[in-house]
Amino acid sequence: MKPSPTPVPVVLAAAFAMLASAWVPAEAQGFRERLQRAREASLRPAAEPPALPAGARRIADLAYGDDPRQTFDVYLPAQARGAPVLLFVHGGGWAHGNKDNPGNIPDKAGYWLPKGYVLVSTNYRMRPDTAPLDQARDIARALAAVQRHAPDWNADPSRVVLMGHSAGAHLAALVAASSTLWRQAGAQRPLGVVSLDSGALDVPDLMRHPRIPQLYHRAFGDDPDDWIAASPHHQLSREASPMLLVCSTRRPDACPQGRAMRQKASALGVRIEVLEQDLSHAEVNRLLGQPSDYTAAVDRFLRSLPD
Repeated sequence: MKPSPTPVPVVLAAAFAMLASAWVPAEAQGFRERLQRAREASLRPAAEPPALPAGARRIADLAYGDDPRQTFDVYLPAQARGAPVLLFVHGGGWAHGNKDNPGNIPDKAGYWLPKGYVLVSTNYRMRPDTAPLDQARDIARALAAVQRHAPDWNADPSRVVLMGHSAGAHLAALVAASSTLWRQAGAQRPLGVVSLDSGALDVPDLMRHPRIPQLYHRAFGDDPDDWIAASPHHQLSREASPMLLVCSTRRPDACPQGRAMRQKASALGVRIEVLEQDLSHAEVNRLLGQPSDYTAAVDRFLRSLPD
């Protein structure tokens, strides 16, 4: 018996349904293409190295692991002697960014290199291949490598401060909060942390919000155990390093998370300060090092850390 032919209206309806499911508005396609181009551009090294103060120099692409992303750049002051070190961790939503992207280095180098600091800017492996907890392990390995090499740069391995922006701020805070991470990497405890506007200090609380940007879902997934393991707030222990949590008051999430983490730290006897700034998320990173009360406040925190 031959099957009955499918009525033409049903065929047309199915065809239109398939087209509708595959069709994406031109505006959305354009946005996705621009986003992908921006991501690819952010992963490429800068065409020109950043301008540095007189007498300073850069050592590029020192490896701390076998992956091509496991490298850092070192910026040396004209005169270094027992120098403190700032180890900077770039942002980019755990999926893009590069150690020499604009806004990361020039003003920080211009401010802290003349003060005798060594500045290190590190890369790390990216999403989708590498989860945030393993990215934090990369940062811990970079910390250990910086401490090993510090004498070669006339720097002090006991005076390494982690500094990061956005996703990098989360990773820096996680390494300093969890003594397990830096110990497993063979590092010493970092002297301190400057976290520049992380919105992911309390990851489980963040992920339970009904509406959050998709980048957090792509970064942290849907396993609550993974959220806890990658949460600086939950990994905070009595061995945590002193932290300065800079947050933008123009965002709804960063400052409340910072204040909650400060409260937990107080009960543990850990020093955490929150520095609220009327700056955008990008400005918190880009303007640091330019003459301002903000830069001066960060510098006071750094100088207050015990030698």
